[in-house]
Amino acid sequence: MKTATTPRRRLLAAGVSALALGGLARPGFGQSRITLRISTPAVPDDWHARMWTVFKDSLEKSAPGQFDVQINLNAALFKQGAEPAAMARGNLELASISAFDIAKLVPAFSIFTAGYVIRDPQHQQTVFNGPIGQELFKTVSEKMDLTVLSTVYLGTRQLNLREARQVQTPADLKGVKLRMPGSKEWLFLGNALGATATPLAFGEVYLGLKTGTVDGQENPLPTARAAKFHEVTKQLVLTQHLVDSLFITIANKKWNALTPAQKQHVVAAAQAAAKFNNDNRLREEGQLVDFFRQQGLQVSTPDLEAFRSTVQAAYRRSDYAKVWPPGLLDQINQTR
Repeated sequence: MKTATTPRRRLLAAGVSALALGGLARPGFGQSRITLRISTPAVPDDWHARMWTVFKDSLEKSAPGQFDVQINLNAALFKQGAEPAAMARGNLELASISAFDIAKLVPAFSIFTAGYVIRDPQHQQTVFNGPIGQELFKTVSEKMDLTVLSTVYLGTRQLNLREARQVQTPADLKGVKLRMPGSKEWLFLGNALGATATPLAFGEVYLGLKTGTVDGQENPLPTARAAKFHEVTKQLVLTQHLVDSLFITIANKKWNALTPAQKQHVVAAAQAAAKFNNDNRLREEGQLVDFFRQQGLQVSTPDLEAFRSTVQAAYRRSDYAKVWPPGLLDQINQTR
């Protein structure tokens, strides 16, 4: 004998069906959020740290409730340089890695660790957002199992000199003991600039400048101010010898598991983070030139073409250029 369906039962059944359908239609309903762990050596006040909050907020706005973004500063999760391996192993999803990190596994990328290859921040974005960047990033994905999402401006390196001098060409730096990081790549750059490259730990540079152990140092302006090098130098030379980059990357294992829509959201968030950093970094650097003048430093700009041609010629003759794809340096130089 069939039991008649009462209006109440029909109403309850319809309500349950509606809830089920509604739940299926809502993105992320009843599902765990996608974890995105981020590791960076940046300290909280650094633009490169603060940009990750922009990334997180942008992603939450465009894809509410779909991602669990976990930001780890101060190299608390992985030490600097260890991030690519951690991402390849599946222990980390996102990081900002350097050209030096990439060059270890993609030798062609070492061209971006050379002096006077990238001219300025605008040239940087044009190169990496165009065909050159696309081709190299494809190789990065194949060899490192990482996908590059956006290019971040790390800063432009300039010179501080203990005593002021006329500097127009690399020949004017002859005999200057220029502090450089201790690796052979950095020492090569210092010598290519015309100086005598002198390795010295960063923590010893202030005293080295004060006592004359070294005659100069080179770093981005925010670093120079933070280390108070203006107290022990008399000149700032805007050589612009290295426009440095970071690359926001995601592990391919995580990237390939995302839907096309989710990928769009992640890329847009990475681009928003890069723009935030780039805009603020450039503004800060512009203000710091005035700061150093106010501290009594002589500020000068040399013949940049003379420096560029001399330094590039040194690299072309070196073993470093042997791993660069033929014609790549000329393509970068011609990119406008």
